[in-house]
Amino acid sequence: MAANNTPQVPENPFILVDGSSYLFRAFYAPPHLTNSAGEPTGAIYGVVNMLRSLIKKYKPSHMAVVFDAKGKTFRNDMYEAYKANRPPMPDDLRSQIAPLHAIVKALGLPLLCIDNVEADDVIGTLARQAGDQGRFTLISTGDKDMAQLVNEHVMLINTMTDTLLDEQGVVDKYGVQPQQIIDYLALMGDSSDNIPGLPKVGEKTALAMLQGMGSIDAMYKDPDAVAKLEFRGAKSMPDKLREHEDILLLSRELATIRLDVDLDGIKPEGLGITDPDREELIRLYKECEFRRWLDEVLQEGAVTEQAAGKPAPADSTAAAISHDNYHVITTDDELQKWLTRLEQADAFAFDTETTSLNYMEAELVGVSVALKAGEAAYIPVAHDYPGAPDQLDRKHVLDAFKPLLESETVGKIGQNLKYDSHILRRYGIRLAGIKNDTMLASYVFNSVASRHDMDSLSLQYLGHRPISFEDVAGKGAKQLTFNQIGLEQAAPYAAEDADVTLRLHEKLWAAVNDVPSLMKVLQDIELPLVPILVDMEQRGVQIDAQLLAKQSNEIALELAKLEEQAYTIAGEEFNLGSPKQLQTILFEKLQLPIRKKTPKGAPSTAEEVLQELALDYPLPDVIMRHRGLSKLKSTYTDKLPKMVNPRTQRIHTSYHQAVTATGRLSSSDPNLQNIPIRTEAGRRVRKAFTAPENYRIMAIDYSQIELRIMAHLSQDKNLLEAFSKGRDIHKATASEVFSLALDEVSSEQRRRAKAVNFGLIYGMSAFGLARQLDIPRHEAQNYMDKYFERFPGVLDYMERTREQAKRDGYVETLFGRRLHLPEIRAQNAMRRKGAERAAINAPMQGTAADIIKYAMIKVANFMQREVPQDQAWMIMQVHDELIFEVHKDHVERWQKELVRIMEDAVKLDVPLIAEAGVGDNWDEAH
Repeated sequence: MAANNTPQVPENPFILVDGSSYLFRAFYAPPHLTNSAGEPTGAIYGVVNMLRSLIKKYKPSHMAVVFDAKGKTFRNDMYEAYKANRPPMPDDLRSQIAPLHAIVKALGLPLLCIDNVEADDVIGTLARQAGDQGRFTLISTGDKDMAQLVNEHVMLINTMTDTLLDEQGVVDKYGVQPQQIIDYLALMGDSSDNIPGLPKVGEKTALAMLQGMGSIDAMYKDPDAVAKLEFRGAKSMPDKLREHEDILLLSRELATIRLDVDLDGIKPEGLGITDPDREELIRLYKECEFRRWLDEVLQEGAVTEQAAGKPAPADSTAAAISHDNYHVITTDDELQKWLTRLEQADAFAFDTETTSLNYMEAELVGVSVALKAGEAAYIPVAHDYPGAPDQLDRKHVLDAFKPLLESETVGKIGQNLKYDSHILRRYGIRLAGIKNDTMLASYVFNSVASRHDMDSLSLQYLGHRPISFEDVAGKGAKQLTFNQIGLEQAAPYAAEDADVTLRLHEKLWAAVNDVPSLMKVLQDIELPLVPILVDMEQRGVQIDAQLLAKQSNEIALELAKLEEQAYTIAGEEFNLGSPKQLQTILFEKLQLPIRKKTPKGAPSTAEEVLQELALDYPLPDVIMRHRGLSKLKSTYTDKLPKMVNPRTQRIHTSYHQAVTATGRLSSSDPNLQNIPIRTEAGRRVRKAFTAPENYRIMAIDYSQIELRIMAHLSQDKNLLEAFSKGRDIHKATASEVFSLALDEVSSEQRRRAKAVNFGLIYGMSAFGLARQLDIPRHEAQNYMDKYFERFPGVLDYMERTREQAKRDGYVETLFGRRLHLPEIRAQNAMRRKGAERAAINAPMQGTAADIIKYAMIKVANFMQREVPQDQAWMIMQVHDELIFEVHKDHVERWQKELVRIMEDAVKLDVPLIAEAGVGDNWDEAH
């Protein structure tokens, strides 16, 4: 096949898949999925997803998925140390092999495992046979060794990067011809396969040698000619070639893929794709909990049937979503007819189409509604591309919709209605009567089951892939905004959004309604919070941009000092932000102990590793401080001034209700939850959050809320008593653990008791506590043992919670929010232990999240009723803290009321304490 810049795959290629290569790559790539039984499924998902993509794209009639067989191969006979450095296969990967093989077979795909050879050799042999017949072969692999197989009849595809490699592609990528790849690999060696290669010859040297001499054989015909080539070390190369000839020739043999494996009569023409075993696929997809693929088999037939153009099975009852009953409303008559129907409905689905995702900048382009599944309408108001048809006036449409959208009696259903509320606010409409938000319903039903965007939910619950924004708007720099999209494309897209949202509502409402406690969380917490978050986001926060600029300069000076310190300790300059250079300095030059390795076997420089090393070594400590300051500078002091809205002169974050697993709010652009408070630099950033003239910042936060929740949930008598009597809980704990009177507890003993209190909330082990307090492990264990002796109710609660989590697969907050733990039954002990720790912490963290949300709702309702609009507003929520702007003349009055409301937000068996602070900026107030 002639090489060109854009390789073209002929129709109906013979496809050979390097199953073993993809299995490992899929295992280490996210997402690390598990089913509800805790069994890992991520590698299965990754490989099957890749197979599906290949089949859909190339529609082959013949293919094979090839895996390495168990045991040693002929290469081990040649060289005993071949692949000897490879660690044993992880248990969580090994357990996925059998179900993956079963799915491959159930899909009707030929699966091959041939003893005594590797998958590469089987693929090479089949590709040669197909080539001899004049048939084109596409090999799916990520392995560079396979480049030696490329010729006019063979091309490689890497489905992870969606790149094709023909003969010219091999030259462009590696610098050598496909027939030179074996020698290239032999010269360099391969540490992962333990192929020795020529000592101290790397990629550049191997390339120079082959470009100059052509092959290893040519080098041995005239070794002295190698010395005349222009690369470093060329003069010593002839001697090296002679000295290591046996090793180099062995390396070449090891790197050569065999093309003559005895396949016991298996030929390319015998590897046709057969009809899938639908019953077996249904069983396997259910077992692995691949819901979307299960829906596909139930509704449309397996992907292999679809690729072959076969009709859906006769027993398929579900139909694809039809657009036949979608309407485009461009006249006032049609608008009034639809409005009348909407006004008479109990509820309808509603969605906006806009010019931007930024809620402070977006302008309305159109509105879509759906009354029942399959019946929807789009009302365009601002498509302004050349030749756009006449549309209704935006103001006219919004004036007509305003009474309906602000009515409490007709229910509104949407997907992320907070965004739509913002858009309507821009035009003077306050959305009311929210019946359901499918994003929030999905989140409440199971916060970790899937992503909660409409496209993901549609696939999961409806088995339908909606029209994507990219389908109608394009991608990248040339992507259109919605106002530029033709109505013939925009209308089905927009109407489908409303239709799919209505269908999702029906499914999710029924699912949530089956668990009354979840319906209560949805209706009493999440849905009422939506307009409150809209108010806060619209209000925004004032910042002092000049102060932040000054802080940026100060941090830059601190970073320069830290860099100098790092260079001094390391004895050389290096890039502190480069993991590779850091690995070399820490683990090769300074010989620091390796605490953890990356999936590829390199020493890890992850944050938790550096934190541990920083306890004993100066350089990791400097690196950690440098990282913290760099992040603070790039994320906040440099970035915040650029985020000031020119219209309001304030910054406007986005709060997210459907992101964290535990129910806590998160925020982005900017992320207000992650400004560090334990460091002086972080506190300085909070100083830049300032009050307007004549106003003060008031911050009210719950004191030790998770410990109080622990007391309530565990019902431990000593803990309940300590809180009920208003004792210093850390001092009271120290008094119990160290058997001392309260007034005899030292500050150091209180500090240790505090570490125990908070450590237990997060499921900390004795090892973790020992590390935090810098004490021997046995001493930390002694503290924990004494704690559980004095607070037995806490230990009972922890054991009870672990058992419940293992039994049910979830734990619950005090208010019935379920926190699912998919890895609680994982075979991998580390992941299972992590899930057990999460099981203990999640009810406390989740209950704290519910309490702050209840507080926000009650505070907002009170302020709406009682507080004049110019006296106070709620502007931020961060963890267990609410932040307000309050007029300086009314601080005392509203502080007292707001603290009271927060303390009375819910009733626990111990008092909830809210503490208020006031200042000219957030730091002063906290």
